[in-house]
Amino acid sequence: MADYDVIVIGAGCGGVSSAAILAHQGRKVLLLEQSANMGGCCSTFEKDGYHFDVGASVVEEIQPLEIAFEMLGTRFQDEVELIPCDPMMSFIYYDGSRVTYPISIEETGRVISEMSPEDGQAWFRFAKYFGGMTETIMKGFLVSPATGIADMMRLLVKTPELMKYAPLFVMSYQDVIKKYFKSEAVQRTMSYQSLYLGLPPELVAGLFALLPYSEHEGIWYPRGGMIQIPAAFVRCGEKAGLEVRSRARVVQVVVRRGRVEGVVLEDGSEITAPVVVSNINAKTLYLDLIGEANLPWLARVGMKSYEYSKSVPMVYVGLDYEPPLEAHHSAIAVSPGEMSDYWYNNAMKGVLPDREFGLICWPTKSDPGLAPEGHHVLNLIPEGFYELAGTDWDEQKEPFLERTIEYLSSFAIPGLADHVVVKDCATPLDFERRLLLPKGAIYDLQQDIVSQTVFRPSARSRSVKGLYLVGNSTHPGGGVPTTTASGVIAATLINRYER
Repeated sequence: MADYDVIVIGAGCGGVSSAAILAHQGRKVLLLEQSANMGGCCSTFEKDGYHFDVGASVVEEIQPLEIAFEMLGTRFQDEVELIPCDPMMSFIYYDGSRVTYPISIEETGRVISEMSPEDGQAWFRFAKYFGGMTETIMKGFLVSPATGIADMMRLLVKTPELMKYAPLFVMSYQDVIKKYFKSEAVQRTMSYQSLYLGLPPELVAGLFALLPYSEHEGIWYPRGGMIQIPAAFVRCGEKAGLEVRSRARVVQVVVRRGRVEGVVLEDGSEITAPVVVSNINAKTLYLDLIGEANLPWLARVGMKSYEYSKSVPMVYVGLDYEPPLEAHHSAIAVSPGEMSDYWYNNAMKGVLPDREFGLICWPTKSDPGLAPEGHHVLNLIPEGFYELAGTDWDEQKEPFLERTIEYLSSFAIPGLADHVVVKDCATPLDFERRLLLPKGAIYDLQQDIVSQTVFRPSARSRSVKGLYLVGNSTHPGGGVPTTTASGVIAATLINRYER
């Protein structure tokens, strides 16, 4: 008799949500996490009295989380205190000027009209179109399986309105933004969100151009830090009997006669179960933990063809003053062309740019309790990449940290360098070592136009019976709501096929 009904590898949002739901279904579930902390990139750590989020900085499009907690017999808002973030985002130009968009669709239209009356009118057409698309997607797309063409056909039958948005699958994000907005100043406020997919606008599928709109449907920050979301899933799961082990690294998924039978830990111990759920990088899972010998040739070739997603450095600073910012999130306003130039001339060549851009997160704007009274924390996320030409991140870590602080002090956050009390940096190499993200790939696999839905590794493995995937590697991709959606999908499939 097996030790457990289900073993879940990895305590990211996909792992903790699926584990909690499966335990709530009455299964004996073991959740294994290789580190000491839950949440992966959706976590929080403390340094000298300042609390910093590891990676994820807010939660939006919360419907998948609401569905997941409903499956646990509770409400997301009852388990996690959510603080609304308004304004939605502030955009800082290289000359130091800035424009800030509120959550309100109407007020955002007014702000855009001040930059370009024509684009102000276009904003309302854009919002109406993508508002309809967001509503359609939330009817089931995010929490519906995409294990094959049959699943997609069932989804279209269930939600025929999706066909209205079919052209977006053959357009790029950049195509869509330039179709609606003609002013470059406005385009600079609509382009950064493509990097949530890890790529410049010209390489991201057009359907994700909904992001500049969808953020206006609401952005929230969990009081106490992003760790509160995975912690709530674990808490609910443990009430249903979920067993959690930290510092338990899985080094092998045992497969015999084409079916999983359990896992082997780093200490050599074997734990058995007829179902295994993986929340780790799909390439690591299939090629290393399962092994090529246990895979059909087509699966081996297919898995090797996937590219790793982008990686980024994170700079964490504790301040003794209130930074001159206007929103929980601020982004350096860059054009689609500048983003493409960066991709081809810097990221692809391993050359760090002289002029950085990226995201500035100010968590203590929303939750002052993350820092000592009168102090603040910032998470700075300049764009970056894993492989550096002629050097590596161990050598560049400290210079990069100092350069980032000085650079942002020069135009984006005046006075920053003079008020830093605590500072730290996590490089792509650190993420690889600490979170076991190959090449620091924060979204596991690249999320370009040809790597969506049925073209991502299936939530229900086609190669190994009893194996299920959650997290960034599978549909619907990277992010807190989407990886949680993958946990809902996997739990639903297991309930259907694993009696």
